[in-house]
Amino acid sequence: MANYPQIIPRPPTWKPGRVAPWAGLDRAARPSISIELITNGLANRGLEGLPRENISARDADVEILDGLVSRGELRHSAVLIALFEEAGSARVVLTRRSTKLSSHQGEVSFPGGRVEPGERLVDAALREAQEEVGLLANEASIVGHLHPIVTLVSRSLIQPVIAVLDARPALTADPREVDRVFDVALDDLLVDGVFHEERWSRPERPSPRTADGSFPLWFFEVSGEMVWGATGRLLVDLLCLSLGVEVAPET
Repeated sequence: MANYPQIIPRPPTWKPGRVAPWAGLDRAARPSISIELITNGLANRGLEGLPRENISARDADVEILDGLVSRGELRHSAVLIALFEEAGSARVVLTRRSTKLSSHQGEVSFPGGRVEPGERLVDAALREAQEEVGLLANEASIVGHLHPIVTLVSRSLIQPVIAVLDARPALTADPREVDRVFDVALDDLLVDGVFHEERWSRPERPSPRTADGSFPLWFFEVSGEMVWGATGRLLVDLLCLSLGVEVAPET
């Protein structure tokens, strides 16, 4: 069980969701997720290299509120998915946000934050990683990116940037922003019982893709933490890319 209490605002109508997208893979033949496997997945999906700078909410594969877009109320943010390898297994750096922050208190996230005026997306992700956990820009080699996502709670358009580190980094959490910095092996996210999907329904955000208007949220319980929300979604994207699988279409 997660050892840190979080406030997860489950609606009373929530219900269990589907199995993991990788559940159909032969466990015995399932490859260990290495850096090479990830970079090959990025190349196969055309996501290697730097992200485009002129991204918009229409680039994100989610339902969005048209009013937020037309009024320009989505903030541009960038997060750094920092990876390093030990014993042939890729590990990813995560943080638990400080309970003193104004939003998403105590939630697990990637280092990242708002893009400053005139700042490149990659530079914003690297700057935030240095400010939050002391990861220096010259320690990170940018290898690709994931598709941007929209979070309606914080009204952010988030560009994930993927970087590879030569070795395990020496990191220190800035207590003003981060309560804990840690890392997990991507292989550990595939272990039975770590992942689950929940279906949520909200009147203000009905999904046009499903008959009941519900939408999925993805959770990982690992390293004594419950990972969900935007971070859970991006971890699913990264795992699917690495394993060559897709999330099943909504019905």
